Amino acid sequence: MDEVDYCHSLFYGTKAAEDLANLLIESTYGEMAKAFVISSGSEAIEAALKLARQYHIEKRPSEPQRCHFIARQQSYHGTTLGALAVGGHVARRALYEPMLSTANSRVSPCYTYRGKQSVIESEAGYIQRLESELDAEFQRVGPQNVAAFIAEPVVGAALGCVPAIKGYFQAMRRVCDKYGALLIMDEIMCGCGRVGPEPTDRYPNPLHAWQDPLIGVVPDIMTIGKGLGGGYQPVAATLANHKVVDVLFNGTGAFSHGQTYQGHPIACRAAVEVQRIIRDDNLVANVRKQGALLSKLLKEKVGSHGAVGDIRGKGLFWGIEFVSNKSAKTPYEPSEAIAMGVHELAMREPFNISLYPGSGTVDGRRGDHIIIAPAYNVTEEEIRSIVDTTASVVKQFFRQYVDRPALRSGERPAVSDQGKR
Repeated sequence: MDEVDYCHSLFYGTKAAEDLANLLIESTYGEMAKAFVISSGSEAIEAALKLARQYHIEKRPSEPQRCHFIARQQSYHGTTLGALAVGGHVARRALYEPMLSTANSRVSPCYTYRGKQSVIESEAGYIQRLESELDAEFQRVGPQNVAAFIAEPVVGAALGCVPAIKGYFQAMRRVCDKYGALLIMDEIMCGCGRVGPEPTDRYPNPLHAWQDPLIGVVPDIMTIGKGLGGGYQPVAATLANHKVVDVLFNGTGAFSHGQTYQGHPIACRAAVEVQRIIRDDNLVANVRKQGALLSKLLKEKVGSHGAVGDIRGKGLFWGIEFVSNKSAKTPYEPSEAIAMGVHELAMREPFNISLYPGSGTVDGRRGDHIIIAPAYNVTEEEIRSIVDTTASVVKQFFRQYVDRPALRSGERPAVSDQGKR
């Protein structure tokens, strides 16, 4: 702030914005060519969609008819109209459905807990089925009309931390390449170290989810957000690879998009410092270490509960899905508001913990999950406390749920007056 607190990026550049852009490009080991910095994840998705559209218009030969986007069911990409339109979050779309673009469609997510047809279906067979489904969707809408396929490497709010299985994104990439569409990866929730990507020879200090061998595919366009600034400033970014950037460079020479506070110097400086701390304190390694412990303890102390259907995630990004029948994987009815009830109980004394609630896990309407996402610098002691507290919350909530039939019509678990806020 002593140097410059704001200047319009259409006319001026700042060292803070340049430093952040360079840092982000370096974090991709040269896979991405340019970074566009804005203020929120929704804005980053809007920029990604427009960038994909402009790419197809400016490439030679031009394909201006490519304006259709394929995403996945039970996906969430933001609340602005373009982002909401491509996403599959039924509840958040409902009120605005008449306003949303119809130039989008969705295929099944990579969701082995519910997606595999039986225990005997192999992962390779499951991936082949999903690949065929995406290919069929391209054919249905006309492959010449598709601009891009967009997906989260580890699905966040809509599914509750469901990671793709190994080989899935290679299959999706094959379909995109076959028909000339771009691949967009939304890492707004799962990126910037959150899932603790594993090091490889190619990416010895990985930051992005796509750098993990589990994903194993470089996107054409990617978005990052929440972990970029760590909450210190509103900041997000859209990154594009050399293929996309070269087309614009040889065309109009500019991205036809802009917002007043893009590349805001204070937000950029905050993001640079957050990313330097993540790097210098080796926090992604801590995410991997503590994430392994979190996974182990959740499965040991919560996984056997009768209402817990699945525990899944990666790094410090874990979800717990609740079911009314464990063997049949039967979800609770939406009216029972299970995830919200667990969340509300957890926020009260003596628990005082935030368990992020989500609903519509199964089909956009039915299904409940909670998300556990500790800070990158969490300690082993804190992980053990988080798991013990979560286990206590789950046990108390469902004990009261069973004991009090009124809860099954949506009433919340009772707590003492001392625990109310």
